[in-house]
Amino acid sequence: MAARRVTLGIDLGTTSVKAALVEAAPGDPSGFVVLASCARAARAEAAAQSAAAGPQGREQDVSRIIQALNECLTALPREQLRKVCGIGVSGQMHGVMFWKTGQVLNISTSIQLAASMPSGFQPAQTPDPAAPVAYFPYFNRTYLAVAASLNGGNVLTTFVHMLVQWMADLGLEVEESTVYSRMIQAAAQQTDTCLTITPTVLGERHLPDQLASVTRISSSDLSLGHVSRALCRGIVQNLHSMLPFQQLKEWGVERVIGSGSALSRNEVLKQEVQRAFPFPVSFGQDVDAAVGAALVMLQRNLNQKES
Repeated sequence: MAARRVTLGIDLGTTSVKAALVEAAPGDPSGFVVLASCARAARAEAAAQSAAAGPQGREQDVSRIIQALNECLTALPREQLRKVCGIGVSGQMHGVMFWKTGQVLNISTSIQLAASMPSGFQPAQTPDPAAPVAYFPYFNRTYLAVAASLNGGNVLTTFVHMLVQWMADLGLEVEESTVYSRMIQAAAQQTDTCLTITPTVLGERHLPDQLASVTRISSSDLSLGHVSRALCRGIVQNLHSMLPFQQLKEWGVERVIGSGSALSRNEVLKQEVQRAFPFPVSFGQDVDAAVGAALVMLQRNLNQKES
């Protein structure tokens, strides 16, 4: 009986760390099965930012990421870990692209939109630092187009922090998780708003001096639902301005895979993604990037076996 080929995929993020064990399954439509998976919060952002980080800088404590990784690996079944014949590692959402899909949208701490470019595409020899899209070498001599915004789930976190601090200033105490839950509930009930929020509190790589703004304010748009809906819409629209739907369509993109911790637990963000990118959209699980990293190693092992 042939030995079972199991691969381990690891996705390292500043918000969380994920790990997944994947095995080939020729009888399954996908060709593989996920034997086990695990996710652990990293909470890697340093409590005190050094002066070297600058006013808009963000530093992470690597030891917290390593601790979360160790916790993930400890939680996986030992008998399956002993069968691992390959390990794939990805950073943030990029492992999702290994699923060989057309376009991936990830919303976690930050937000990224990536699409594999058509065969034969060649980027400019000298990258333009003012361009919102960057191109990276991918598999089989192709390139990956990536629009990476600095303003994603961290903007929602900043908004929640602000609300909690305001309430503390008023002598009221409330858990951040409660505020986040109520905020999303209110936004879900408010299906539209005229309020417009540009959420770039952290600037952007191609526009480092850009600040956030709120426009089209009226007395009827000041409820928590209006503001929360506008904030979620602004996060998605900001990314759309960097890599529009029309451009993706010209590249031949036909569907979207949504992933990331902020997206998986926020129905309003999902609605706004479907509104901004009118492709067929499927929302994956929180460990999709880890599964994708494992699939790369699984395929390589199978190819080596066949050769």
